[in-house]
Amino acid sequence: MTKEKWFKEAGFGMMIHWGLYSILGGEWRGKRMDYIGEWIMSKFGIPNREYEKLAEVFNPIYFDAEEWVQLAKAAGMKYIVITAKHHDGFALYHSKADKYNVVDATPFGRDVIRELADACARNDMKLGLYYSQNIDWHEPHGGGYGKEFYHTNFGMSWDNDWDFPDRDQKNYMICYEKKIKPQVKEILTEYGDICLIWFDTPMGIPEECSRELCDMVKHYQPNCLVNSRIGNDMGDYTSLGDNELPDEYTERLIEAPITLNHTWGYKSFDNDWKSPEMVKEILNKCRGCGANLLLNIGPDHLGRLPVPAMDVLKALAEQK
Repeated sequence: MTKEKWFKEAGFGMMIHWGLYSILGGEWRGKRMDYIGEWIMSKFGIPNREYEKLAEVFNPIYFDAEEWVQLAKAAGMKYIVITAKHHDGFALYHSKADKYNVVDATPFGRDVIRELADACARNDMKLGLYYSQNIDWHEPHGGGYGKEFYHTNFGMSWDNDWDFPDRDQKNYMICYEKKIKPQVKEILTEYGDICLIWFDTPMGIPEECSRELCDMVKHYQPNCLVNSRIGNDMGDYTSLGDNELPDEYTERLIEAPITLNHTWGYKSFDNDWKSPEMVKEILNKCRGCGANLLLNIGPDHLGRLPVPAMDVLKALAEQK
């Protein structure tokens, strides 16, 4: 079966946004996040020296890759996409290119992506990896600093302009060569078969970078798909906008990323969960339009899937 045919038939996947932001749960120094939880560093301009302290206490002792995979599989999901590195620059795998990762920088010391990859292999579940290829708030030269992007995301900066305010001195190619490209190679070569790489927020990424990353994927993982958020009109399939549903049938490869509540990364006070019936309705709409539903859940800082989210997955399993 070709990768395109597999994707078209998959229909349903789980997305997982998990990282240091899960420790904060949407709250910072007496204030609550009024936006998606994984953007808390930018929302409150948390300095790297403060945010890095989260790594010192990140110890998700209840993380159980087997449990996550089995819940997803029972619910009818065919693939899992997890944040190997989000905008905060912290990697959930053992990166040799940058010590700011779950093995080297935390007391947990375990490679989350390794454990999830192994669990997926045991359970015949395909694994996809999210990677923020342009924005990286931990890096002085992280992308998203062009004038056209100043404060366009609900008043928040795309780049880290609180630690590194001199945008005229920023050069994304330094970040790209030092961290982005080596890390993309790592996730492509060290975790077995990857069904897709889920890039995000390309902003002003140079066309040659999008092209090189696409070529890397095809070189190291010929059966791996690339989503449209690689930028510069490239990619193998279309990722719709956040929480955007398709409106008509298409033969093209399309995926709708949808949150189960209102956030991607964990927020302790966001308890407005979609019901199993609503999820089923959304899934049926997506399938009727020839699109996949990628349903997101944000685990908490201890590695637990929120109980209401687990209840939805269990209900979907019972309805199969």
